[in-house]
Amino acid sequence: MNALRNKVQLIGRLGQEPEIIIFEDGNKMAKFPLATDDSYKDKDGQKVERTCWHNVVVRNGLVNVVENYVVKGQEIAIEGKLTNRSYDDKDGNKRYITEILCNELLMLSK
Repeated sequence: MNALRNKVQLIGRLGQEPEIIIFEDGNKMAKFPLATDDSYKDKDGQKVERTCWHNVVVRNGLVNVVENYVVKGQEIAIEGKLTNRSYDDKDGNKRYITEILCNELLMLSK
């Protein structure tokens, strides 16, 4: 039996400039929201369009590509895996977030 793999591939546009985080040890991480578009016809046959937002995290050497070449509005393709984590917000409430840990990135627009 083959092991199940956690893999996701998306094509979308950056919703804002990437946030670059530099750690004390000099390692970097990039974070940005990626928008994907979807459409379908409702029960009346009308086209309905919607945008889904995905939280993308980039680590290691790929951060340099994001930092130097990727900008808001740019169309990119990514491949990575889904990760889940939780944190406490400023009011002490537990929050949950799903992110895509990106390991491949392809710039599609100039």
